[in-house]
Amino acid sequence: GHLEPSCPASPPLYMVQCSWGLATQFRISPAFVQGDYLLKLVASNGAASYVPLTVWDPSSTAAYVVMNAVFTWQVFNPYGGYDLYQQGNSTAPGYPPPDRSRVVSFDRPYGYGDGAATFLTNEFPLIELMERHGLDVTYWTDITLATHGNLLANHRVLLSLGHDEEWSLRMREAIQRAEAHGVNLVFFGASPILRKVRLAPSPLGPNLEVVNYRDPTEDPLYGVDNAEVTQNWWGQPPADAPAAQIVGDSYIGFNNTQHFPLVVTNASSWLYAGTGLENGSEVPNVLFTDFDGYIPARPNPPGVEILAHSPVTIGFSGAHYYADTTYVTDRASGAGIFESGTNNWIPALEPCGSVASGCPAPLLTIMTRNILRLFGQGPTGRTQPSVANWQQFYAPGSLGAEA
Repeated sequence: GHLEPSCPASPPLYMVQCSWGLATQFRISPAFVQGDYLLKLVASNGAASYVPLTVWDPSSTAAYVVMNAVFTWQVFNPYGGYDLYQQGNSTAPGYPPPDRSRVVSFDRPYGYGDGAATFLTNEFPLIELMERHGLDVTYWTDITLATHGNLLANHRVLLSLGHDEEWSLRMREAIQRAEAHGVNLVFFGASPILRKVRLAPSPLGPNLEVVNYRDPTEDPLYGVDNAEVTQNWWGQPPADAPAAQIVGDSYIGFNNTQHFPLVVTNASSWLYAGTGLENGSEVPNVLFTDFDGYIPARPNPPGVEILAHSPVTIGFSGAHYYADTTYVTDRASGAGIFESGTNNWIPALEPCGSVASGCPAPLLTIMTRNILRLFGQGPTGRTQPSVANWQQFYAPGSLGAEA
């Protein structure tokens, strides 16, 4: 729990980076099939911690690409007292505090989730479901997409998991190329492609630091290489490229203390096949933490279909808005894009044990299998083109509607 002497943090970047010596090593042999692994380190005093490991296969042509959101894991990593969002002992006014990190390093352990960051909560329930049903799946991380994004064309769908808000220019360019060639995209979490980051090398190797100044004018590349400048969100200058251009949904806020039901508004959709749900039906306790909603004033792709329109309360303001589960298909390539509207979709797949009342897992599992079934077959627009219905809920050009 304390900062190791060899993991210093210093202004102005407030980056924590460990320069530990090599303790052990092992070879990734053919016995390590492609997949997600949790290595467990056990100390002589019994203390233990996980180390997440993603083994990927560049030659894979699996239908599904599961992408671990390691950029987001890392920028929320509190190890050493600093991350992109806070400094644990800061007394400076305002948020985010001025002595937050501007660069975070993979050369340190994850100081939360027992060393596994949010893998066990935001990602594992979906992975377990897919593996249990024997789906044709391969595994990537954000770094894979940023450095080998051309290989996405060898697959049918990219699955972005429960919290995946940090995206680099290379990642975004890769999915745009893939979508143009019919590769589907599923965003199981809200606030995808929210903050613009870039990779940098560390003393231990390439692509081991994640840079985000949040204020683009602070970034040394501002005015020098604006394409790579980091930002608080993609929609601000100099990028001027909100996630809605791709996703058809926008980040609207969060609530970390209260759950809300998912409210069905298009029960005839493929999403609800086999659920018995009707318009107005509620799936309890699905909406939690981050929320996305449809904002007509944003540059959304044409043809956005709202599948669920769920009232939520924003925790930091008390404002009442709608979180929207959306679906849209590319009219040219046929690629489909699904956005859940909440960070809690995957955590809510976890079985509730003996608690039957208020458990979303049974219905949500059916809906998730419907998503995987449709999106794993190829461009969804060829069989289930989206039908724009957002006008039933929002006035054209508006900034969204309060509930």
